[in-house]
Amino acid sequence: MPEFSGSPRGDGRRLVVVASRFNEGVTLPLAEGAVAALVRQGVAFEDVDVLWVPGAWELPVAVRRALASGRYDAAVAVGAVVRGETPHFDVVAGEAARGLMEAMRDFEVPVTLGLLTTDTLAQAEARAGGAHGNKGEDAALAALELLDLLDRALPVEAEETA
Repeated sequence: MPEFSGSPRGDGRRLVVVASRFNEGVTLPLAEGAVAALVRQGVAFEDVDVLWVPGAWELPVAVRRALASGRYDAAVAVGAVVRGETPHFDVVAGEAARGLMEAMRDFEVPVTLGLLTTDTLAQAEARAGGAHGNKGEDAALAALELLDLLDRALPVEAEETA
């Protein structure tokens, strides 16, 4: 039985990082981490675009529009939703994640989830370059790895022209 896995290779790739401005003290390091990871893996700096949206709720529509443009091989979504005193957290986090999954499914293009959903701001900070690493970097590497895996194991056949 053949087994396949991908490597985070960035040469020749074009990606978009869609980042939420809300909780910017957390999301800026996530976005910077994603861009830095992509460039370290061989993506040309000029082949990475960063789109800033107001909050996590707006991530899916920006990712969908970016993918609809046909310019990108993958999207990396980063944001931070910190639990508060109301159920708002559950709605925003769940629907943002669902919207990103739907974009990935509909466009058949990798969309990785660097959307932190934490109970406290300290937990979010620990995952944005602190004690728990940078989940923006992790999401960027996952996008490249998935692209490579799909190219190796499940290449899309080029359409024949008449």
